[in-house]
Amino acid sequence: MNDMAGVFLLLWMLVVIGLPIAFIITGRIREKNHFEDIARREAIHRNFPVIDLSLLPAGMTASRGTLVTGQVVIASDYLKNFFAQYRQLFGGEMKSYQTMMHRAKAEARLRMIEDARKLGAVAVINVRFETSQIGQARGRSAAMSEVLCYGTAVMT
Repeated sequence: MNDMAGVFLLLWMLVVIGLPIAFIITGRIREKNHFEDIARREAIHRNFPVIDLSLLPAGMTASRGTLVTGQVVIASDYLKNFFAQYRQLFGGEMKSYQTMMHRAKAEARLRMIEDARKLGAVAVINVRFETSQIGQARGRSAAMSEVLCYGTAVMT
C-alpha cells in the first residue's frame, strides 16, 4: 500500500510541478526560436526602405503603389500572465508583455515587407501600426494581442 501511495505522490508531483515547468521551458524555447527567425529575416530585408512618411524618398520615382499588410496575433504564456497579475497589484512596467509586443510588431512588419517584395516593390512608405486586444477568458482579458502593420508598396 505504501508503494502505491508513493507512486501516486510521484505522479501528482510530476503533474503539478513537472508539467508547468515543461510548459515554461517550451514557451521560452519557442520565443527564443521566434526571435532568432525575426533577426534572420530582418537581416535579409535590412536594405529595403520602410519609412513612415507619406512622401517618396528624394530621388525615388514610382509608377504605382498598392496597399500591403502584415498581421500577427501573439498570445502570452501562462507564466507571464501569472506574474502580470502580481505586477498589477503594485503597478509598474510589465516587461514580459513588452517582449510579446516587440515580437508581434517585428513579425507584422516583416510580413508586410515580405508581402511588398512578392509584389516587386522597391520600398514601403506611409507605414503604420494598429494594435488590438483580442480574446476573453472567463470575463478577464486574455494576454493576446493582434498587430497589423500596413503601408503603401511602391513600384517603379
